[in-house]
Amino acid sequence: MDISLPGQGGIDAVVKLRQWDPGARVLMFTMHAHATYAVQAFRAGARGYVTKSSAPDVMISAIRDVANGRVAICPEIGGLLAVDRIERRSEVLQDLSPREFEILGMILAARSANEIAKALNLSQKTVNNYHYTIKSKLGVSSDIELVLLGLEHGLVPSVAPLSD
Repeated sequence: MDISLPGQGGIDAVVKLRQWDPGARVLMFTMHAHATYAVQAFRAGARGYVTKSSAPDVMISAIRDVANGRVAICPEIGGLLAVDRIERRSEVLQDLSPREFEILGMILAARSANEIAKALNLSQKTVNNYHYTIKSKLGVSSDIELVLLGLEHGLVPSVAPLSD
């Protein structure tokens, strides 16, 4: 499963898949090499997380581990998770539900409330309510602060400074 699936996205798909089949063994295979994404994937019910930059043997090993009921994490993410845990960086994002995290990602990708509503089969009012709840949970009062928090946690790619 990939996190960046079109429409509802991979995190929400994992939640729904695990509701339908609690025994499903899901391995995330994604370009997102950030501890925050991995934490959300595991919270949603994934049993493994491997980045697309991982060596092929890491992917094969992860498939075997997850198929046999074990947790699998590629070394790159394992190291990031350890550092993140020690430095307690992602604690602020742990209060978000998988759906809220998915919507946060869409907001940070500059998608409008209407685009998010259509992609997730929600009303625009529901998306706006999620937006407000996300900002409240994260302790920010504006979208600018939301973007800065996203940059700080690796949820938004950093932007090169403008040249003269």
